Amino acid sequence: MADDFEAKVAPLRAELHAHCYRMLGSVHDADDALQDALLGAWQGYAGFARRAPLRAWLYRIATNACLRLLAKRPRRVLATELSEPTAAGVALAGPAEEVPWLEPYPDDPEASYARRVHVELAYVVALQHLPPMQRAALISCEVLGFSADELADLLGTTTAAVTSALQRARATVTARVPPLSQQATLRALGDPAQLALVTAFADAWARADGPAILALLTEDARFSMPPIPSWFRGHDAIGRFMREQMFATAWRLVPMRANAQLAFACLQGPAFGVGALNVLTLRGDRIAEMTGFLAPAVHARFGLGDR
Repeated sequence: MADDFEAKVAPLRAELHAHCYRMLGSVHDADDALQDALLGAWQGYAGFARRAPLRAWLYRIATNACLRLLAKRPRRVLATELSEPTAAGVALAGPAEEVPWLEPYPDDPEASYARRVHVELAYVVALQHLPPMQRAALISCEVLGFSADELADLLGTTTAAVTSALQRARATVTARVPPLSQQATLRALGDPAQLALVTAFADAWARADGPAILALLTEDARFSMPPIPSWFRGHDAIGRFMREQMFATAWRLVPMRANAQLAFACLQGPAFGVGALNVLTLRGDRIAEMTGFLAPAVHARFGLGDR
């Protein structure tokens, strides 16, 4: 039975983990929820009603595991939600380790277009503002493709309750996400322009060329660095921070992907260990947001070593 269970679950493991991440906003919490869900599925596999689709059964167990975690943990946040931007010239605050920071998610190039859209930072941040049941309903409908009737069965409620939860959830998320997803933005930009942007950004950062970096940003660009609660908005504040603090050491950038978005592993001199995982959010052909995740535990989950 163990071999049969593993053979059937293995192809679904990655999408189940991504589902838990969308629900929880944390790779660490997603690991815990998936482990709990698969243990429960294994324990109940012998009595599993084979008439029901295995995928739906596993998602029900994983969703309930996430709901149990959400019942005892606060929502995940980014610095831009916690305070006003830091004024130009003001020193950074110290790390706020007690804050439940939202975490980035390793890229899955095999994921479908729809699932990549629904793992983007803006979408996952917006999900954190939903009550747990609304969050589960919206993800199950928009990402997983369950009908209202299937959702009612999955969540143990009525179709009317699911329909109402979906309406409220969609209104909240629509108000918080940009009108154009990062996937649509990247498609419109095209591969050559993406490569040119990535190359220009990495080269300017390595040269400590603040003006060249600012030329790639929108005028209202934001720059945050969790777990530091300070963040900056606009060319003046971002440029001054770069000149006075960030470029005190040398940097090298390695392009990668996170949350289905352009990202960089930022290696900080003089030893060039990993200093940050910087996820970019684009608006048109400019960078509208830089989110530099500084926590070593985050870097480790992306397979980024110390050097």
